[in-house]
Amino acid sequence: QVQLVESGGGLVQAGGSLRLSCAASGRTFSSYAVGWFRQAPGKEREFVAAISWSGGSTNYADSVKGRFTISRDNAKNTVFLQMNSLKPEDTAVYYCAADRSRTVVAGGQARFWGQGTQVTVSS
Repeated sequence: QVQLVESGGGLVQAGGSLRLSCAASGRTFSSYAVGWFRQAPGKEREFVAAISWSGGSTNYADSVKGRFTISRDNAKNTVFLQMNSLKPEDTAVYYCAADRSRTVVAGGQARFWGQGTQVTVSS
């Protein structure tokens, strides 16, 4: 079983930046694709970004392109989400998810999910 723990959320003013981390257990983590999702109150869970096992392929939701960057450090079993130029609309609980395929992860069908970290962007 893969255990995922998100961290790095908090309160930030509009235009600011945050860096989220998704730390994973398991020595096979480097073979997993990882994605980030978010969910605001009263809204459905929304895809944000995903990265392949090698880090060579990424994809982003249109709403975050040019502002967010997903990356990974397999030696540290960690995936990051660098969030710049934050907007109040980015306020949500952010979750990371993992599975064998980037396309599976990006489609919301990942087997493993973290508990989430709160991101609040004030105006």
